[in-house]
This record gives sequence, C-alpha cells and structure tokens, in this order.
Amino acid sequence: MKRVSYDVVILGGGPAGLAAATKLAKSGLKVLLIENRKHLGGIPVQCIHTGFGLLYFKRDVAGTEFAQELVDMFLSTEADYMVKAHVTEIREKSHGVYELFAITRSGVCRIESKGLIYAAGARERSIFEIWVTGERPEGVYTAGEAQALMDLYGIMPGRDVVIIGSGDVGLIMARRFAVEGANVKAVVEIMPYPGGLIRNVVWCLQDFNIPLLLSHMVRRIEGRSRVEKVVVCRVDEDLNPIPGSEFELKCDTVIVSAGLRPDVDLLAKLGVELEPTTGGPVVNDLLEASKPRLHVAGNALLINDLVDYAVEQGEWAAEGLLERLNEKEVYKAGIKVKVGEGLRFVVPHYISGLRDVTFYMRAQKPMNDVVLEVDEIGFQVELYKARPAEIIRIKIPVRALARSKEVGTITFNARST
Repeated sequence: MKRVSYDVVILGGGPAGLAAATKLAKSGLKVLLIENRKHLGGIPVQCIHTGFGLLYFKRDVAGTEFAQELVDMFLSTEADYMVKAHVTEIREKSHGVYELFAITRSGVCRIESKGLIYAAGARERSIFEIWVTGERPEGVYTAGEAQALMDLYGIMPGRDVVIIGSGDVGLIMARRFAVEGANVKAVVEIMPYPGGLIRNVVWCLQDFNIPLLLSHMVRRIEGRSRVEKVVVCRVDEDLNPIPGSEFELKCDTVIVSAGLRPDVDLLAKLGVELEPTTGGPVVNDLLEASKPRLHVAGNALLINDLVDYAVEQGEWAAEGLLERLNEKEVYKAGIKVKVGEGLRFVVPHYISGLRDVTFYMRAQKPMNDVVLEVDEIGFQVELYKARPAEIIRIKIPVRALARSKEVGTITFNARST
C-alpha cells in the first residue's frame, strides 16, 4: 500500500473543492485534491447553459467555462491532485490528523493529512425515494444522468418526456429536451409552488409552453421493456393523493428531478454530527464540523441554488482551516444559531461572535414583503420576497454579532409584513 502525507487534503474536485485547494496551495501548504471522476470541475462541466459566475467572476458564463476557469486557477498552483480516485474510508488518527484510504488507478493509497476539507458534493434522489410505484422499464433517468447523456455524450434519452419535480436541473432539462425537438408533456411538482428559481420557470417552461402541474404527483410508471405512460394525480394540502383525480400521460421517458442530498456517508461513518434538515454536517463560523480541522463546503454542506455560493464556501472553509492550523489556542464558537419562524434552516449552526459571518437559509413557504430579524442582536433586514427554492444569503458584521456573546444564542425569524 502506497503511503503519502500532506498538510491538507481536499475531497472533491468540483467548484467548492477547487476554490479551497487553490487558496490553500497559494498559502504555501502542501495540498492534495482528490476527485472520483475522470476530470476536475464537478457538475458544471456538463452544464452548457449560462447562469454561472455572476457573483464570483462578475459576468455570466456557461457552466463549462466556469468550471474551466476554476480548474485553470487551480492548475496554476503547485498542488497535487488525483482523478478517478475513490476514497473508501476516513479515520481520525489523532486530534485534527486524518487518514484517508483511496482506491486509485495505481492501487490502494493511504493518505495522512493535518487537516481536511470535505467538498464531495451531493447525490440525486432516485425514483425509489419518492414513492413512485409501478413497473421499472427502461427510460427512467435522473436529471443529472439525462444532462450528462445529452451534453457530454450527445445521446438523446427519449422523445416524449415527463419530468418529476421542478428543481432547477429538471427545469433546465425540460428546456434542453424542447430545444432538441422532444415533446415535454409536463413537469409534475408535488408542492404548490415550484422547486426551482423563478427565472428558470419562466425561461425553461413558460417560454417553451411546457405545462407545470403544481400540487400533482406521479403515482405509477407503466411499460414493459420501455416506459409507455405515467399515471398522475392531484394531491391535497397534506400532499396526499386525491381519489378520482388520476389521469395518464403517454411518454417514453421519465426524468426524476426530486432534489439533492449532501453526499456525507464518509462523514457519517467518521462520527461527524449531521443536521437532519439540510442533510449536511453541523458547522461553526469557520465551516468546521464537529471533528477538529475538518471543514465542509459546497453541496456537501447544504444544497446551493447558485454554484457561486459553493465557491464562496470553499474559500471560506480554506480560510477557516488556515486559521485552525495556525492557532495558538482552542477556537471557541459556542453561540448557538437557532431556526425560528418562517425558515427551514440556517447555516452555520454555531458562531463565535468574533467575526463577520455570512448566513445561508431557506424559507418554509413563499412569502412577500419579508422582514428577517435576529432579535437578540437587534438585527433586521427587509426582503422583497422569500421563496423555498432560493437561498437567502445574509452577511452580518461582527459589530452586531458581538452582542450575541452576552446571551449565548441567536434566533432567525422571517415574517411577511
């Protein structure tokens, strides 16, 4: 077994991992980036549409260009990297020192690191996780699989398409199919509101006259060797099927866009504390998880609707790890961040009150004319709207957060006025 040692290992070669690795390598540390796919860049490599880079590069570029610029920045450093390398286990050797076991093209490798950034991304929910019954014929794909087939390999998955779920990737794939001449019968969404950004609802569905069936669900998929049709029904306010509301949509392809979940199996096995709502780890304001010098960024932390946020978190995690590696005393972030009215989650979960912090959160339901408040520190901001599909990103300065040290907790509330 080959043994190597690095100052820092970054797990995941997507936008968050590339941003973290670039920043750490520029600081002079010996850095290794590990990616399980055959190329760096992550999911944006298969995204030929624009909408990337508006925050980070201050211009609108395609996903492929966005990924390439991040890869070029990383390759300009002296960091090492592995591709087609699969990490099977992470062990905490001692306080803040980790061992990773990776299967590489040259055999099994044992890697020791003084710190770890986990940016392994997320996985798509499958058809088996959303209670769709019926047969299991050919022609059922996740949105990411269909996107890869079309934009990486030039393969058309089908011609008569039904999409389950209105997440952003599903909406974008509805447009992608329409552009290629497919007949997109409908996008079926169980919730009473879209799961993706409003701009994607307009650009991808309304501009192409693709029906969006809100408060509907696909109950069954039918077909022998290939998908032949789906059975759809309406749901009530408790998301239960309404008897007698069923109807059929004939199709040869079903695309599942039922959301993402952070890919954190390795962290769970390591004993890292996870947060049930986001599915990612509990972190402090250095994006450090419950294990020392293990920092998390990107979709492994929370599901971001803009890839620019993942890059921002990658750099933030790198800065946090640099601080922890250079610290002379134990870092304390004991002020708990609580989720109050109108919100599903808030990240990070603990703060120190010693620094500016960017908070990410999602609304529980669509709201207009919103007031976001943190009463303990007298913080308040007005928002034109809040939608469950869109991350609310708020930066609070240290001069406000310093007051939280007196009370030990802060609570975020969002209310319509």
